[in-house]
Amino acid sequence: MIEMKVAGIALDAMTRSPIVLLKDGTDRRALPIYIGQDQAKAIMGALEQQKPPRPLTHDLMVNFFTAWGITLEKIIIHSLQDNTFYAVLCLSQGELKKELDCRPSDAIAIALRTNAAIWVMEEVIADASIPVDRDADEEERKAFRDFVSNLSPEELIKKAKFNPENG
Repeated sequence: MIEMKVAGIALDAMTRSPIVLLKDGTDRRALPIYIGQDQAKAIMGALEQQKPPRPLTHDLMVNFFTAWGITLEKIIIHSLQDNTFYAVLCLSQGELKKELDCRPSDAIAIALRTNAAIWVMEEVIADASIPVDRDADEEERKAFRDFVSNLSPEELIKKAKFNPENG
């Protein structure tokens, strides 16, 4: 799993549909997820730390969690099937832990309100992410090729062996 942050909300140039854009910690990969207008407003409200005069649905959920001593540990966007993303809320209440199925847009809106981590399975990122910094990706590939090309098979085996001091 890879932890990601909300980079913002964008509009698809063709359809004008909102997209929530997640980025990894290195800002090298972005994961665009199409969402509805209401979810975009909820995410934007959380990003801008807006406090509505009355609780909206995501605020109500957070209030419910607080009232019942429930903690949102993290959200996980765990799969992509037929162009639909799937997520879970990872909740805890004392020793009890539960995962609840949730739309990613709702999970993100709640995570932003609770400062919970947003995690995405690597398979989802591999299937649906877009490169952000192609130059850095190419530099990393070149550095790796240079490193490997200068190693003999014996050196490569020696470096690959487990060393408790190096973890």
